[in-house]
Amino acid sequence: MIDGYYDILLADDDPDDCMFFKDALDELAVVAAFTTVNNGVELINFLESKTIDQFPDVLFLDLNMPRKSGLECLSELKQNKTLKQIPVIIFSTSSNPEVMDLLYDKGAQYYIRKPADFANLKSVIYKALCLSNQNRMLQPPKESFVIQP
Repeated sequence: MIDGYYDILLADDDPDDCMFFKDALDELAVVAAFTTVNNGVELINFLESKTIDQFPDVLFLDLNMPRKSGLECLSELKQNKTLKQIPVIIFSTSSNPEVMDLLYDKGAQYYIRKPADFANLKSVIYKALCLSNQNRMLQPPKESFVIQP
């Protein structure tokens, strides 16, 4: 169960994926502010313009973005003394286990493979928010890294 208010940031260059994410979020019993950025450079600039109390509660990060990839963004965030505290959930179409291992090692909190089905999308977003809320800054054991619908 999710209680409280969430400030959610989605970094994804695909307008359709952003719209589906927003639609799924709107159908969940979640009170949230929702912001999107469209590439990695925009993401880093957006976060660097904020103070700690303005950071999102969770960042959903696509891997395949122009200008700066999700992996590059994750690495940059986790090396930044201030920004590394933002929980990052990878939100990608990739299912490459080697990439998932690398993302885990770089400090991503969870990994979601973008579902094609709207009901599954709602399910994984809800699970991700619940888990992120429970574990705030803690990375789960590797066997719990991938969130399934």
